[in-house]
Amino acid sequence: MNRPVIGISTYQEPARWGVWDIPAVLLPAVYPRLVRAAGGLAVMLPPDDTADAAREAVAAMDGVVVAGGADVEPARYGEVPDPRTGPPARERDAWEIALIEAAIAQHVPLLGICRGMQLLNVALGGTLHQHLDGHTGGPGVFGEHPVIPVAGTAYAAAVAEPDVVPTYHHQAVDRLGSGLTASAHAPDGTVEAVELTGHDSLVLGVQWHPEMGHDTRVMTVLVDAARHRAASREGTPAP
Repeated sequence: MNRPVIGISTYQEPARWGVWDIPAVLLPAVYPRLVRAAGGLAVMLPPDDTADAAREAVAAMDGVVVAGGADVEPARYGEVPDPRTGPPARERDAWEIALIEAAIAQHVPLLGICRGMQLLNVALGGTLHQHLDGHTGGPGVFGEHPVIPVAGTAYAAAVAEPDVVPTYHHQAVDRLGSGLTASAHAPDGTVEAVELTGHDSLVLGVQWHPEMGHDTRVMTVLVDAARHRAASREGTPAP
């Protein structure tokens, strides 16, 4: 059986190489590496400006990853920006929310990583803490801390026990979005994983950066769910 196809969100940034100085669609290389290590086939989902494009892109995928990055614009959850909140990335917010909504509506397995988890929460009506300390190793340096799974959740089933993870964020989930439950916490109580309950496909968000470590378990959960979805669409049993 072919590897399940996992689409990863990307974003547009100014870029320079050779004689060129033009916008480019970017994605850190560690994301597709992690997808491959977990048994999936990674493809990049370049940003578009329509919900129709997001629905078409998601329909062609077996699973979707919403990658980490910039702060979510506070206006999307009804708040004014804290002075420590980064500049808005409105086009990226719109594109990735459209991907999230399409994945949930089409029952395509979804994994949100860091910003992706925060955006999942906002897309479902939740809010964010705009600033907290202690979840980085300093500017441009990943920190680490343990995360404690909540018994009975999909995340707990995947990891079974507390784990030390690479972390780099200054924002976090505050009020949970509709249907979401917290499935892991940091020692200080910060929500470190969420999942959508009462839904027949995997919808999982993690606040840390699994792509920066060597543990493939979180991505393997997504790839396995994507493999089962692909098999059910083809009418063949999943391995």
